[in-house]
Amino acid sequence: MDAITRMRCFIQVVDSNGFSAAAREMGRSKALVSKYVGELEDELGVRLLNRTTRQVSLTEVGGAYYKEAADILQRIDDLQASVQSSHKEIRGRLRVSAPRSMGDEMLNKAMMQFLLRYPDIILDLRLEDRFVDLVEEGFDLAVRVTQMDDSSLIARKIAPFRTVLCASPAVVEKFGAPQVPADLLTRPCIIDTNHRFKQNWIFFDKGERLSVAVKGPLEVNSAAAAREAALCDLGFLRTPLFFVAEDLRNGHLVTLLDAFEEPMRGIYAVYPHRRHLSGKVRAFVDFLVAWYGPGRSSNEPDPRAL
Repeated sequence: MDAITRMRCFIQVVDSNGFSAAAREMGRSKALVSKYVGELEDELGVRLLNRTTRQVSLTEVGGAYYKEAADILQRIDDLQASVQSSHKEIRGRLRVSAPRSMGDEMLNKAMMQFLLRYPDIILDLRLEDRFVDLVEEGFDLAVRVTQMDDSSLIARKIAPFRTVLCASPAVVEKFGAPQVPADLLTRPCIIDTNHRFKQNWIFFDKGERLSVAVKGPLEVNSAAAAREAALCDLGFLRTPLFFVAEDLRNGHLVTLLDAFEEPMRGIYAVYPHRRHLSGKVRAFVDFLVAWYGPGRSSNEPDPRAL
């Protein structure tokens, strides 16, 4: 029995939350799956799972091993699938979910170029500011801005991402530039309610997380409306950098509190299945990775790079 098979059994037990469910998923007996996981633990000399009559749970070292092993198996599966699908046609309907503001400002050009490259694809792009359930709603993948906490979804990073605090020069002159995040408590703020923390804006001071409860003249679930409010001198705005990049370049807006920005997050393509990734999904993800590849800014997509 090879190490990869033992590793796959362990990953499946964790993903299925039990030996019986894992056995059904893999088409093996429960006893055989348990045997393989036991052999893996014996080989490593550590306990990876805590077992009770009702459930299994990861030990601390098991959690660390799971993350690394899942990544290794993903790369192996990706390599095999890439070789197998390299000669196949890329065609069919591709259902993609993405945030509305990202689609309007960042993804549209990339999507159109993807369709020009793969004319047999029918792209069903849904731009909406919510986290869709990929499996329940039948999406092939989603493009998301996140720090990718532990998740059953598979994720591939497309590009870096950051948010900025900004305002018009007129607002800065009228209310003064905040020197620390707490200064925003006494200044008008424009709140995009699509953001995860809404009125609680997160900053960092020497690694310490700060939450500032802001308020202001506008709360709206539209990044475009929030940006327009900032350009109309209504207050301070916290928004994705890519959404106001042009306004910053032409001086209509300026950034503030840059030293207190949160750690850079990422833009990810996420999809629900670890195995047998379809050729159309793989082609789409590879295209986006190339579009926002090394040396490129996620804020300034350039189709000439393709």
